[in-house]
Amino acid sequence: MDPLMFAVIYLSHHISNPDTGEITFAEAHTEWADLALKWARPGAKKTAENRHAFVAPRNLGKSTWWYLIFPLWWAAYEYSHFTAAFANSDTQAQLHLKSFRNELNNNDLLRQDFPDLCKRKNFSKNSPEGDSTGYRRCGNGFVFMARGIDSQSLGMKVDQRRPDTILLDDIEPDEANYSLYQKAGRLSTLTDAILPLSYTANVVLTGTVTMLGSIVHDLVRASQGEDVDWVKEEHFSVHHHLPILDNGDGTERSIWPGNPIFELATMQARRHTREFAKNMLNDPKAVDSEYWSATDFTYGSFDCPNTYLSIDGAVTTKNTSDYTAIAVVGVTSEPYKRALPKFSQRVKLKGAELRSYVLDVIQAHTEVNCILIETNQGGDLWLEVLHDMPVRIITVHNSVPKKERAARLLALYQSTPPLVVHEVPLPGLEQEMMQFPKGLFDDQIDAVGNAVLRWIKPEQRIKAAISTMQPR
Repeated sequence: MDPLMFAVIYLSHHISNPDTGEITFAEAHTEWADLALKWARPGAKKTAENRHAFVAPRNLGKSTWWYLIFPLWWAAYEYSHFTAAFANSDTQAQLHLKSFRNELNNNDLLRQDFPDLCKRKNFSKNSPEGDSTGYRRCGNGFVFMARGIDSQSLGMKVDQRRPDTILLDDIEPDEANYSLYQKAGRLSTLTDAILPLSYTANVVLTGTVTMLGSIVHDLVRASQGEDVDWVKEEHFSVHHHLPILDNGDGTERSIWPGNPIFELATMQARRHTREFAKNMLNDPKAVDSEYWSATDFTYGSFDCPNTYLSIDGAVTTKNTSDYTAIAVVGVTSEPYKRALPKFSQRVKLKGAELRSYVLDVIQAHTEVNCILIETNQGGDLWLEVLHDMPVRIITVHNSVPKKERAARLLALYQSTPPLVVHEVPLPGLEQEMMQFPKGLFDDQIDAVGNAVLRWIKPEQRIKAAISTMQPR
């Protein structure tokens, strides 16, 4: 009843580091294993709601786990009797079956412990008929069928049985060979031909975004709370795995710290790039961003007589609430007004913990001489939380729409010379900016924008109600 242990015992050559032999798991792997186990338990309910989509960075092992390890585990213990796997092409689908077949034919330990699984089904004396290019029927009755998604699949049956498990892996081609018109046809195949093979089958769809507006991009949008009709109508639960995870206290961790590809420092250094956004974050919007692009960020340093610690706060720390964003922004008027964001982070802290964190940031940036708090959420409650601060507090209430403020801020980044320069790369902030306005978060944009736009007035003055208060 443990697919992870099954993988370690029988399939370690697929999950170990080829250089060191070490076996490590990503956080996503344990989540996948928990779901696979729920489907395997005796009496597990078979309903149309057992449909899950996993959108994950490249090289996280989606195909290894969902198209080899879990099918072998299901087959070995007869948790599944008929698995149908689909991919973008027949060749791609058959590669999954080839890997599956290779283990049955050549894995000595698997053959020793599961002899019925590993032998082919015989229909007559000396006539093994359970193996073909896109099909394997095992001695214990398990069937694995692999096809390209556009192959004829309606009415797929084996001995009157329909698939109890449907796997869909990278069912879209690369962007150079794909269009929105082709996406519509591929989506129709999925919803009108593949899913109706069995309305009670367990369904897994895995993929990485190949194109803005693609099927997998629809899944990402759905995971971010957007209404995507076909995702809702087909009852898919979407799991969008990010490579860098937020600890909620200002620190981060890797989704797979044991894998060099997901080494945290390396990812943090790359995550402001478009390549990282598309292939690791599954965010093609950052490639054709409506607002910021990677070329809008410049880096440098200059003396700043004044420095804001700007806070864009959330009222609660519930999972459904926003983060509290904290930014340190230096400003100068020599030789002209400019702003220098030095630090930006988001946290899910409140009360005494948040106050302690703010004090730590001030201690790390001793040049801070003013705290700027947006009070659109929480109002003057922030003054109670941030009592006895070592610098004065200014509150600001924004009445200008968020997109308009973002456009004004962007204009300062794009001016010649740029009026906003980052002292160092600020990956979290820059990621939010490249994803705006469709990203999950925009709190850091607000925190930086409040400080910058307070100092550098655009041609059209921002309408804001501002009051100055001494710390309590």
